[in-house]
Amino acid sequence: MRVMKKEKKNGRFWLALVIFSLTGQVAWTVENMYFNVFIYKMFHASADAISTMVAASAVAATVTTLLIGALSDKIGKRKLFICGGYILWGITIWSFSLVRMDVISALFPSVASAAALGVSITIILDCVMTFFGSSANDAAFNAWLTDVSDDSNRGKVEGINAMMPLVSILVVFGGFMGFDLNLAESWTTIFNIIGIAVIAIGIAGFFLIRDTGVKCAENSNYFGNIFYGFRPGVVKANKALYVTLTALAMFNISIQIFMPYLILYYTEALGMDNYVLIFAPAIVLAAIFTGLYGKVYDTKGFRTAVIPTIALLMAGYVGLYFFRSTAPVFIFSLLMMCGFLGTGAVIGAKIRTHTPENKSGMFQGLRIFGQVLIPGVVGPAIGAAVLKNAETVLNDDGTTSFIPNENIFLVALIAILFIWFVLIPLFRMDRKEK
Repeated sequence: MRVMKKEKKNGRFWLALVIFSLTGQVAWTVENMYFNVFIYKMFHASADAISTMVAASAVAATVTTLLIGALSDKIGKRKLFICGGYILWGITIWSFSLVRMDVISALFPSVASAAALGVSITIILDCVMTFFGSSANDAAFNAWLTDVSDDSNRGKVEGINAMMPLVSILVVFGGFMGFDLNLAESWTTIFNIIGIAVIAIGIAGFFLIRDTGVKCAENSNYFGNIFYGFRPGVVKANKALYVTLTALAMFNISIQIFMPYLILYYTEALGMDNYVLIFAPAIVLAAIFTGLYGKVYDTKGFRTAVIPTIALLMAGYVGLYFFRSTAPVFIFSLLMMCGFLGTGAVIGAKIRTHTPENKSGMFQGLRIFGQVLIPGVVGPAIGAAVLKNAETVLNDDGTTSFIPNENIFLVALIAILFIWFVLIPLFRMDRKEK
């Protein structure tokens, strides 16, 4: 039974929430959006190599969250995992500054292809980095947020947490604008800055984070606790949680159908080289909206909060499918992002509400299944199928590149419609609980 009220949060808590959530998302944004650029530009990586790196990282994140989430429950020291994990996470990010052609050639002079070895090292090191990052952020930090939030502030907490992925995109885009990514020195500087920043935040956490002392009551069997969330009896006893996790997966599948191609759609299909002028203001406004909207969940409940955000998401999809000029694209991009962040925040808060007391770490792996693994495999595959016969352009070197089209928004709209088959039963469960 979840304790309904916990002590009122002070400024130190909100500061810890903001800086740990933002710093973690900045690190993930660099990995998700720029590591492929790094190995492409520095080591001429193929598409297959990039695909392998993404898949390996997704698997590493999921497995790590299952293992470390259960371990943090057993030990009951979230703070140690968060702070120590961030420090080790920062060290591994910094270590990418040493992954350069000149360093590899000097250390392995007998290797025929330093570029091929550079790709392999990057993929392996990416998995190591993901292990520490998922341990600190996905497993421990998210479990800690579940431990310390309650029914009076969970929507607000999740609203702030959910807006950070897009805020981090602004930070990364703005920070990377001054670098020539064709130069190894630029990457060295980038990895140094981000690595040191993450290490510093990890150290600061020892002073900012107040450990809850939460410890799983069923902590005698660690390996059994890893698979705790997959037990039929646990599923039966927590039906609302698993239905909500299903909704999370369906929502993120819709997002992943178009999101990997969004910037390409702006630049290549619409010819908006100044897409940042559209993207950045929309992100800022959507982030503010989400931070404020989280209170709706706290005061009005899940049903009242989630229906408007999904409606905004659907309206954004419709507008982006039909319109191509700058003003409408900005308006409907804003609606889409408000719906994206708002829905993610509300569903995330609902998951925390139904997570069993003192077992939040064991359920973080399941959250990653719904948030990362399943959508990360299914969504982009659907998007790629939609764009299989898309228009292509001839590059200067004789190769061709595809141009994303508006059909990704139409299919994303169709995909999000299926979430209602999950939400309606969830609404009924909520009514029965009252």
